[in-house]
Amino acid sequence: MSDGATADGGGTTDETNETDDAAEPDVSYAVVLDYLAHGHPDDDRPQYEKSPLAHALGESEFRLYELTLDDSDRVGIGDRLVVEPTGERSTVDRSRSIAFGDLTRGARQELEYAVEEIVERDERRFVDFYNDAQPITLRLHQLNLLPGIGKKLRNNVLDERKRQPFETFADLEDRVSGLHDAKGVLVDRIVEEIREDDLKYRTFVDRDE
Repeated sequence: MSDGATADGGGTTDETNETDDAAEPDVSYAVVLDYLAHGHPDDDRPQYEKSPLAHALGESEFRLYELTLDDSDRVGIGDRLVVEPTGERSTVDRSRSIAFGDLTRGARQELEYAVEEIVERDERRFVDFYNDAQPITLRLHQLNLLPGIGKKLRNNVLDERKRQPFETFADLEDRVSGLHDAKGVLVDRIVEEIREDDLKYRTFVDRDE
């Protein structure tokens, strides 16, 4: 409660802070994997009826999107575009979720690079996966979903994080014997979750199904 405010809501309030909070919506971004300036090649409509499209990867939940773009804006591979909320968009007219099989060949080739860039950009978030991962069943732990992490390496991670939370990928690799590419195994798992339809467990990807 700010100075001068009363318990029943009377007096003064910190209106400036309330205004600032309201002005900062939770914005979701997607990274462009491929740009289709003339729309889908298999779209038989006349060109003037088609809008440019982008295939893109959401940064927060790794959803795949097809974005319909404003005709006046050209985007490049790797550009970050606002997907939500709609009121914050400047380039995207519409968005819809798509499956891996719907991606263009070019978008599929860019996928792993885009995932790696997202993980690097938000390193703290993904290092905290190692700090916060929990058992899934009595026999299976979230850490075991990462390629190459078996029981021994998992236990090494758990033992070290009890002593002190990990700060960076380099910190992880320095302190956990046998973990040589903490970022790479995360990227591999995320890409697998995006590509595969029949995985039993998903930790990083929301398929929006």
